Amino acid sequence: MAFLCSSLPSSSCSIAIFSDSNTDGFRSSPPSSSCRFRLRPISASNICAPAIDRSTIVISETASEDELWAAACLRVRTFNEFDPSSYNIQDHRRYLAEREFEALKERISGKREGFTKVSCVNATLPLSQLSTSSEDLCSACKFSDGIEDRVVVGSLDLNQCRWLPDEIAGTKPEGFTVDFGRAYLSNVCVAKELHRNGVGYKLIEKSKGVARDWGITDLYVHVTVDNEAAKSLYMKSGFERESAEPAWQARYLNRPQRLLLWLSLPTS
Repeated sequence: MAFLCSSLPSSSCSIAIFSDSNTDGFRSSPPSSSCRFRLRPISASNICAPAIDRSTIVISETASEDELWAAACLRVRTFNEFDPSSYNIQDHRRYLAEREFEALKERISGKREGFTKVSCVNATLPLSQLSTSSEDLCSACKFSDGIEDRVVVGSLDLNQCRWLPDEIAGTKPEGFTVDFGRAYLSNVCVAKELHRNGVGYKLIEKSKGVARDWGITDLYVHVTVDNEAAKSLYMKSGFERESAEPAWQARYLNRPQRLLLWLSLPTS
């Protein structure tokens, strides 16, 4: 399964970015009028999932900057298509990771206007659980938790806010509680090597628990209309359809048309 999409580029960027996602992505800061990014969902992966001990998967909020950097690297690896023959590709990948890393820190620290609270939730595995066939993933997304080397294999953002830039806005709750009761999932991604291991579902379940701790009552996520794998995952997690993006808006933003999915969270 190909999962969701990462952070929005800064206004100085001029490259095209592609989403490799099972839950179509939202990029976390709006592009300038002179810089448009092209997103597209990618069909389910045919890569065979490695044999891992699923009990070693840890789903938690980011605990260190090293882990946050590993999450940023996973997003660059997941959401971008690179031509291996391109000049200086490693420097370009690092540039994108640095930009995502700084944007993540800004959102989590509460410095991004419009976001009340943001948490980066990651799925990690011990480095020893991944085979040599996952060498690129291990080298790009490795960090140390102080006890052992681990690898970020899945990630998402939980955003407490009224809306996400350039996305359909949710309508629940209404009135004065909207600033405190509504949150959006974004940047949901799972390394292609770990598809079909339940990582996406576990990430969403963890984010629901964090949202409840924040007092969130209504949780939203966006998905492209033709991404059946993503819709299946979210429906399994309890989401239901609320609304569809107008076709003109999708054309204007040069991306596939999206649905807004909604989940009501129990308050007790």
